[in-house]
Amino acid sequence: MELIFEKSRPGRGLSLLPACDVPAYAVPEEMVRSADSGLPEVAEVDLVRHYQELAERSFSPAKGLCPMGSCTMKYNPQVDELAAELPGFTQIHPLQPKNTTEGCREATDLLKHYLCAYTGMDGISLQPAAGSHGEFAGMLIMKAYHAGRGEAHRDKILVPDSAHGTNPASAAMAGFRIVNIPSTEEGLVDLDALRAAAGEDTAGLMLTNPNTLGLFERDILEITGIVHEAGGLCYYDGANLNAILGVARPGDMGFDIVHLNLHKTFAAPHGGGGPGSGPVGYKAFLEKYVPQHLTAFYGNFLVEMKALAYALTIGRDGAYPVAASAVLNARYLMQQLSDVYRMAGEPCMHEFVISAADLKAKYGVTAKDIVKALFDHRMHAPNMYFPLIVEEALMVEPSETESRETLDRAARIFREIYHLAQTDPDYLKAAPHTTPVGRPDEVQAAVKPVLKYEII
Repeated sequence: MELIFEKSRPGRGLSLLPACDVPAYAVPEEMVRSADSGLPEVAEVDLVRHYQELAERSFSPAKGLCPMGSCTMKYNPQVDELAAELPGFTQIHPLQPKNTTEGCREATDLLKHYLCAYTGMDGISLQPAAGSHGEFAGMLIMKAYHAGRGEAHRDKILVPDSAHGTNPASAAMAGFRIVNIPSTEEGLVDLDALRAAAGEDTAGLMLTNPNTLGLFERDILEITGIVHEAGGLCYYDGANLNAILGVARPGDMGFDIVHLNLHKTFAAPHGGGGPGSGPVGYKAFLEKYVPQHLTAFYGNFLVEMKALAYALTIGRDGAYPVAASAVLNARYLMQQLSDVYRMAGEPCMHEFVISAADLKAKYGVTAKDIVKALFDHRMHAPNMYFPLIVEEALMVEPSETESRETLDRAARIFREIYHLAQTDPDYLKAAPHTTPVGRPDEVQAAVKPVLKYEII
């Protein structure tokens, strides 16, 4: 596929802007560009075809199953998109006088009300612009709380080895020391190890429940109790909230702080560079430590409006079916594959983890080979090599929006790939065979990325 710059021809163009109906502004000479901008010169038909071709090459839940575990890449209702496009939402500025944005602020207050109800928190700040941003904000709240109590010596964050990779990173960025808590053979938090690690220097615990193996921590009240008894706070990573929405609330499990991924659970788009939204919730005793109205205090407003539309659509009674269907779909697909693939931990909640370690040992076929083969079936890949505690891991999350027919097709594809691993492993190792790009050099792409087009 040619880049738009390569389709450019001198003198070719199109007219998109209407005639100017106000006096033209004379740009000062010192601000005028001294050299050509190098923008591509194309006709309208070339431009339309270019973006159509790009759209055909992209993939999303609107095109097929996208079972990325922990990412919750579910289909987003179009009505949520339409709600965010309302002129009253799009044609405002965050620094307008408050009396001109009353409707928008009423909408954000309503969203906060819903998010508090879903999570069991007393308050919500919408400032954080992404899940990782919400994590960092939560860690700063925890740090400020301990400092305010004269306990700044509490500098240790307990993080299970099944945690998301951003958890220890966020805690480290906030200046905390990270203590890894191992999992049991079942894939749950080792309570003895947690007790041994919790002490007078403990600031808190970071945990997601269900965890990254898709398992619900059945001892969650004891886990949070251990941390609280040591004087620490409990932070809930909301990445997997989709599995318990309307069923259980982090606030009732003993968590003091929670971040939410509106671009996961609440149907705002995920991927493509954003924008995302990661509101942070908190119990009332932490209110004076939460982000105040300084900069970007409304967060990513239009993303929030998509989430509000979703919350208004499902309401209170519709939240439970979201979680129930997500768990049912995951368990159904897991059962369809459990006689051929080795599963890590069960019974799963909204996601399950396949280990391809046996296939690698017997046939040299890796988790990466399986992922590449899925592309030939017009199916997006699950997360691979995560969680780190499972060898050759594939984390599969079908989400609640997929039909039984879609899940059956996915099962057939996974089973076909398993059969190929036994009968023609070299074919899998060369996959994908039908995509525009096969297997790029991922190391070079990371070390020496080409991020812009050089005009010669």
